[in-house]
Amino acid sequence: MPEILGSLSFQLPYYIGGLLAYLLGSIPFGLVLTQLAGLGDIRKIGSGNIGATNVLRTGHKGLAALTLLLDFAKGLGAVLLGGIFGPDMAIFAAFGVVLGHMFPVWLRFKGGKGVATTGAVLIGLSWPVGLAATVTWLAVAVVTRYSSLAALMACIAAPVASLIILRRYDMTEVVGLLVLLVAIRHQANIRRLIRGEESKIKLSGKQS
Repeated sequence: MPEILGSLSFQLPYYIGGLLAYLLGSIPFGLVLTQLAGLGDIRKIGSGNIGATNVLRTGHKGLAALTLLLDFAKGLGAVLLGGIFGPDMAIFAAFGVVLGHMFPVWLRFKGGKGVATTGAVLIGLSWPVGLAATVTWLAVAVVTRYSSLAALMACIAAPVASLIILRRYDMTEVVGLLVLLVAIRHQANIRRLIRGEESKIKLSGKQS
């Protein structure tokens, strides 16, 4: 029993750190900003997602950019703060903030898809890997105008970049699990892409 209690006390700070990161990730900036702007509930617009891409569908590019920035900031902030207490805490914070964005307690665990937040987390854990994923997202998004396809391609690029650049299987596993969460959240988008029904990114006017 003393050994078990000692093990739990050793791990407790990591669970607390992960929980705090989860609560940070749970802040639905897209929903908050659109409501403050008088645009109503973003969950009733477009795809119903609370992320920047769906905020863009309101026609407010500035608001979408601010949502993207804040979702990115909470991911990067959680990892950098966690990293102060060591690499293991950074990993706990990474998963906590991503899960918080995807399954926020304030919204009955129905949140966003975590693209911006996960991208920021990857940059926080390893900037070359995060940069590779971000560049992949931008390239695919510019060429195809499909945000979801860009996210999925970035999900493939991230663990490949991790394996090539870092040559560390443990970190590649962490990266792989993070992007797997993002890919799972895109199941509906994958089905729409296959059917040719996925909406494209438009930078002018409201999107359908």
